[in-house]
Amino acid sequence: MRTHTGERPHRCGECSKEFSKLSNLKRHMGTHTGEKPYRCEKCNRLFSQLNHLKSHMQTHTGEKPYRCEECSRQFSRLSNLKSHMRTHTGEKPYRCEECSRQFNRLSNLNTHMHSHTGEKPYRCEECSRQFSQLSALKTHMRTHTGE
Repeated sequence: MRTHTGERPHRCGECSKEFSKLSNLKRHMGTHTGEKPYRCEKCNRLFSQLNHLKSHMQTHTGEKPYRCEECSRQFSRLSNLKSHMRTHTGEKPYRCEECSRQFNRLSNLNTHMHSHTGEKPYRCEECSRQFSQLSALKTHMRTHTGE
């Protein structure tokens, strides 16, 4: 019934996110505690939620059940297909509050925010140099591997 009423009586004490079911709140709490009880048997990667492990398993099987009707590109996750569809529609729902630049993915906005904050969350384990973008760190890592 809560699906229909929109009622969400279970609130996270850490981030105030609300849930209709107590079980969903309990599962969510793993994102704050860092608990990751689900392990991939193929690569030993750990996950906080079972559905994240199931989604991850598609990277090993190569399964891509979601197909773009515009260009036939296939995706392992529905959320990736939805984000991809914005490349066709031109929709950019995420706006930077600092400079008003718009993005089609929240992750792109979050990365962009490093340009305003000066944050450099990606650190090279070889030389401790820090980068604002993961792609820059990956490029830098080639200097250590000789590629």
